[in-house]
Amino acid sequence: MGHRFLWACSLVLAVGAIALLVLPARSSSAHSERSAMPGMDHGMAGMPGAVSSGVTGMAGMPGMTTGEGLAAEHDGYRLDSRATGLPVGQAVSYPFTVMGPDGKPVTDFAEVQSERLHFYAIRSDLTGYQHLHPTMAADGTWTADLAALEPGDWRLYASFTPNTGPRKGGEFVLSRTVTVPGDANPAPLPAATDSTTVDGYTVAVRGDLTAGTAGPLTATISENGRPVTDLQPYLDSYAHLSAFHEGDQALAHLHPITRVDGDHGGPTLSFYALLGKPGNWRVYLQFQTDGRVHTAVLTLRVG
Repeated sequence: MGHRFLWACSLVLAVGAIALLVLPARSSSAHSERSAMPGMDHGMAGMPGAVSSGVTGMAGMPGMTTGEGLAAEHDGYRLDSRATGLPVGQAVSYPFTVMGPDGKPVTDFAEVQSERLHFYAIRSDLTGYQHLHPTMAADGTWTADLAALEPGDWRLYASFTPNTGPRKGGEFVLSRTVTVPGDANPAPLPAATDSTTVDGYTVAVRGDLTAGTAGPLTATISENGRPVTDLQPYLDSYAHLSAFHEGDQALAHLHPITRVDGDHGGPTLSFYALLGKPGNWRVYLQFQTDGRVHTAVLTLRVG
């Protein structure tokens, strides 16, 4: 009797988990109603791992965050910087501040994936990717130390979670743009593919994704035809995936749900992927071996 009861409970939990995966994303038109609820941002942003986004539905699931990050201000939080342009061809520091609903700099941030703030830079043609973890002064001023930038228009994103205030626990992605002088010479986006190589590693990505709906995505890493099983934790996980939408630079970032077990990650990492718009996304997948972070780059087509 006891065994049959436990088996029935397991079956109910399994069916419930499957149902969560197939739930359709809710329309972003419901935003105004949700925003009126204390502590809630877009969709499920009040839950751990969710971010301020025009995409709703599955953002609170473990290992997955989604976001567009195309505005400098949202729900009373604002990304401030006096810099509208940056010099070409040299390393440069970019100072910025996150202002809160009370008009004061935010200085208390929750730690997410081992950092209090994640900072991204991408050129308008989706090249030049940088993923940084800036330092913050006591007055709330952050400094992102950028590597040399090529000429063109760049979007700079800050991803953070307030640890106090009316949106405590809600993850935000805000951004501003800067111009780097010179002839930009934009690069055409490479065609969509399901595999790429970096530093001698081959990364194969599998997943049939539909815009606005969460779906399974896997990345399998091999070296010289052999499965890689010595991935090291990077940002409390075995990989970090940033994806930028062609045309408007909407941002989504994901972490695998694969359980971390020391330096024994791989070869396959599983994600719940929610990309909010159809079209091409430029994907930057970062993983670590032997103390070195590798960045695999490919174009992913979302239907």
